Amino acid sequence: MHRRNFGRLLAAMGFALAAATAMTPAPAIAQDAKTITGGFDVGPGGFPGNFNPLTATAGFTWLSTYYEPLVIYSADLSQIEGALASEHTISEDSLTYTFNLVEATWHDGEPFTSADVKFTLELAKNADSGSLFAARLADIASIETPDERTVVVTLSQPNSAFLSVLAQVMMLPEHALADIHVAEIAQNDWWSTEPVGTGPFRFVQYVSDQYVELAAFEDYREGRPKVDRLINRYFANPAAAVAALKAGEIQFTFAEPDDAKTFEGNDAFRVIEGDSFVVNYIGFNHRSGLWDDVRVRQAVMHAIDREGIVASLFGGAAKLANCGYVVPQFVPEGIEPYAYDPEKARTLLEEAGWAEINGDAPISWLTYYNTPQVANVMAAIQAMLAQVGINVVPRALDTPGYNGIVRGENWQDFPLVYAGLQNGPNPASLNVGLNAAQLPPAGNNIMRVEMPDLTAALDGAMAETDPVAAEAKWQEVCRVMNAELPWGPMWVASRYGVVSSDLVDFVWTPAPGGGPFAAHPEDWDIAQ
Repeated sequence: MHRRNFGRLLAAMGFALAAATAMTPAPAIAQDAKTITGGFDVGPGGFPGNFNPLTATAGFTWLSTYYEPLVIYSADLSQIEGALASEHTISEDSLTYTFNLVEATWHDGEPFTSADVKFTLELAKNADSGSLFAARLADIASIETPDERTVVVTLSQPNSAFLSVLAQVMMLPEHALADIHVAEIAQNDWWSTEPVGTGPFRFVQYVSDQYVELAAFEDYREGRPKVDRLINRYFANPAAAVAALKAGEIQFTFAEPDDAKTFEGNDAFRVIEGDSFVVNYIGFNHRSGLWDDVRVRQAVMHAIDREGIVASLFGGAAKLANCGYVVPQFVPEGIEPYAYDPEKARTLLEEAGWAEINGDAPISWLTYYNTPQVANVMAAIQAMLAQVGINVVPRALDTPGYNGIVRGENWQDFPLVYAGLQNGPNPASLNVGLNAAQLPPAGNNIMRVEMPDLTAALDGAMAETDPVAAEAKWQEVCRVMNAELPWGPMWVASRYGVVSSDLVDFVWTPAPGGGPFAAHPEDWDIAQ
């Protein structure tokens, strides 16, 4: 499609950004209290209304202000460093991990010990708890606690993603949760009424669908935080949060690219731009019967003018993906670029017998992204697919509603999705969404991908702990993904945050799922 024709298509479809809806009220705060208020759960890295880190698919930027993991990614996502574990060692066979713990205190005054780590990891690997980490932690063979400051975790096989997984497993207090039956723990109101962590801020209150309030934890091991309160306000969409930011009601929010541009040259704000580390993809439900023929999946790829969408709807701030990542050292040469070619798409569909498989019957296309930009992207793709004879109907849900469908038993209700898989700086996190061993409910292979060649490639890469050898094995994963198309990779987009210049030492990274990353919120400050 020529660029001018693409532009006409957008205009004909009447694309318009959704207007900002009513903003949530802010809590009443004492005038002398130093407070930072933000839209920490706005955008794709947030998860409004979720307080249980074991069931979180996003929202870790906020959760990590009062919970902490053993290890955590640095703010630039370049390496893993200590958090509640001051240091860790790995045995030569890559099976035994020994963690030395810091001296920390839970918000209720109880000491943090190795018993809490053992309790948390056992709870996280138990699928009955509702944990999304169960399959990812399945390689844990034993957890030993030789003393209160030492934890020894032994794996049944090498797992190159283990530390990356641990970076998202927030430690939980055994003394507060052990008496709750494991099958009831996910729905318990403890998470939203009296959660206890070890982080720099402690939970105060949650006002349903409006805001969450935290207070400085006076006994935080790194010293009392510089501000008295952190407020996380909920907004209907990014536009509403941006309006609140411009009005001075909040000091930080995620922003859509077009909104972020409106702050350029304004010294009252700082715009943060970074790689999302998330590959957006069109997910084929492999149990629906619609996508069994690879030629149909190839036709979807060729029917979409990805370059045109990136140029027109992302303003060029995205990189095309032809497998599960775009990091150069993991992408082999010679893979199929899936160039825009609607005629080839029609030919492939005809060869596959699409008229008999589905024809023009509408196909529900789910997403959890509720932003104007994604609505426009999906509408553009809808029009392009219609031109080759595939009739998709976009349907946006909130994150809990989406998760309830794609992780539930009624998998036939979502033949197609538009989603993102957070591969982060470590490609090993792709395994959770594509390995046949990661099917729900224990794992997160929501597309029910069961491709032997892909699973074998993933298993080989996951078991490789030598970085140089691992690159070649992840290239093989990319090669198989590119050929078999377990889902249709689209792009990796940039993400934006906007911060008031009044904030001092504030750190935000557009990390997948919101991180977590070493943001050191105890150091955040605000000019008064």
